[in-house]
Amino acid sequence: MPVLVRIPTPLRTITKGNAEIQAKGDTVDSLVADLERQFPGLKERLLDESGELRRFINIYVNQEDIRFLQAQKTTLKDGDEVSIVPAIAGGR
Repeated sequence: MPVLVRIPTPLRTITKGNAEIQAKGDTVDSLVADLERQFPGLKERLLDESGELRRFINIYVNQEDIRFLQAQKTTLKDGDEVSIVPAIAGGR
């Protein structure tokens, strides 16, 4: 099932400059596995050594934060839009 994945600028060096790519997966976990298959090295930028989403990476499915859904077990369906968003910090 193809899903549209939006890639943030810092990760586009891994995706050959692509801002949007098509990937397959029935959950966010399986989507990350397909992204890694297509673009080796992407998974380590998204997940830590224990396989959990890095704390400075946010993933949204159809504009909903997966932390408020079922996290990496969030179900995907054909036509969903997934956005990978690095956390922004700053200030004092």
